[in-house]
Amino acid sequence: MSLRNNGRLSRREMLKALSMCAAGSAMGPLLTGCRDALTTPAALEQLGGVRQARLDGKPRFLIVVGAVGGASIIDSMLAVRSAEAGANASKLNTFADAQVQVVDGSPFRAVKVDSPQLGNIPVPVKTDQLPFVKKYKDSMLVATSVGTSVNHVIAQKRSLTGNGAWRGRTLQECVALQYGSGFPIPNVNMGNSGFSERGTDSSLPAYCFGEVVANPSLWPLGLDGIKGIKDAPSRDVMALARTVRNSLDAQSVFGKTFDDAAVLKLWNEQRTAGQSALEVQDLISRLNVLPDQPPTMPLSEYGLSSSPDAERLRAVFPNYMTDPVEGQAALAFLLLKNRVSVTVTLGPSFNVAVTPPFSITNPPLAYDFSHNDHRSIQAFMWSRMMGTIDKLIELLKSEPFDSSGESLWDRSLIYMATEFGRTRNRAEGSEYFGTGHDLNNGFMILSPMVRGNTVLGGVDPATTLTYGFDPRTGTPLPGKVESNEADIFSGILTAMGVDTSGSGLPDASAFLRT
Repeated sequence: MSLRNNGRLSRREMLKALSMCAAGSAMGPLLTGCRDALTTPAALEQLGGVRQARLDGKPRFLIVVGAVGGASIIDSMLAVRSAEAGANASKLNTFADAQVQVVDGSPFRAVKVDSPQLGNIPVPVKTDQLPFVKKYKDSMLVATSVGTSVNHVIAQKRSLTGNGAWRGRTLQECVALQYGSGFPIPNVNMGNSGFSERGTDSSLPAYCFGEVVANPSLWPLGLDGIKGIKDAPSRDVMALARTVRNSLDAQSVFGKTFDDAAVLKLWNEQRTAGQSALEVQDLISRLNVLPDQPPTMPLSEYGLSSSPDAERLRAVFPNYMTDPVEGQAALAFLLLKNRVSVTVTLGPSFNVAVTPPFSITNPPLAYDFSHNDHRSIQAFMWSRMMGTIDKLIELLKSEPFDSSGESLWDRSLIYMATEFGRTRNRAEGSEYFGTGHDLNNGFMILSPMVRGNTVLGGVDPATTLTYGFDPRTGTPLPGKVESNEADIFSGILTAMGVDTSGSGLPDASAFLRT
């Protein structure tokens, strides 16, 4: 439900809203098996919950962080101490008691790791998750999960579609459909492999599908067909040339033969109305983090300039040119701040990233290097992701959304997607062990809009395997070990205020802050 037509609800939407309120008045709250009381979906709507996101007519922003390779939730917020695991502790992925730190007033834990090397790379690893978890616990929700594939690409995509839970749409496409129709490029995807794939619902408007970005620092320079070219003709002359080109293309044999083809219509729309719409907003400058430093980057020589936020972003993300994730995070902030996109996707790749003179910012295979040495790789990658997310959140907090006093962060949600967890066994007593892929895991979600300081599900300390939960009430279900991909998918959309009417998705009210 939205207010895109002059702020008025359609007759169908009005009747639907009234019926929801009527239902809410007749039903009381349901108590969960967890810490807090949670109201029914109808009562939530009466209280201004899910529907309010649509009725206020304002967008919400989804940031997907693809944790390539398998981010293990029991190496972070759901870690298990050896003393809790009993007789099998030395054969399972448990930690020495002192390594698992308590987060006061929270169900979360924080792991501290000190290792002399990163797998077989002679780089020391010294990480501590406690500052991040303490800082964001009230905006953090961890939902346990069981997936359906241990293939990287397949599982990555399923983490975005809930295994095809809603006609094969990705979370990003759903958010773009709900909020993105008035944005220049609603869905920008800087992810890798399956995280960058589009969904399978071809009936969606073209603007919902992700615009794939390979190099976040250089991509903005391609958002204008004229600016940045030395001695280019004036825009008026270029406009005439484009008009002639389009006319000739339409009269060509190819143009006449395929004039009804959907892909050709989209192409023509993008290079006419779409191209001019981007150029008039000067995105080539507003999204540019590069400095004007002749002769390396002589922007002014080509009539170009940096974003007004460029200097600040270069200070926050100093490795933006050599660490792809830092570059992605900088562009993600600019895309949201400048209202170019409503959803952005970022994350590491399987490639090694090295910052001069010699500092590894991404090990080979990212989280999947856990095949070689699980403990140090998981610690390094969790620290890497938490550090980048922390910087991005601070930027979003500093940016007003509008005159209401809300910040961009108040209307944003970060979903740290990953394809699967890791196997739990290790050689008895060993601190250096490799792990394989495992369906059992969990996801970290950060947002002021989710039910913070909450674990949905739990961990059996005797096996270190996670178990499920009721997506409506949040009640822990120790016997639930079947796939719940659709629950995670629905919970994120619920927190984002996306209208899921007719989707057949499960009620995931447990994810929503009340």
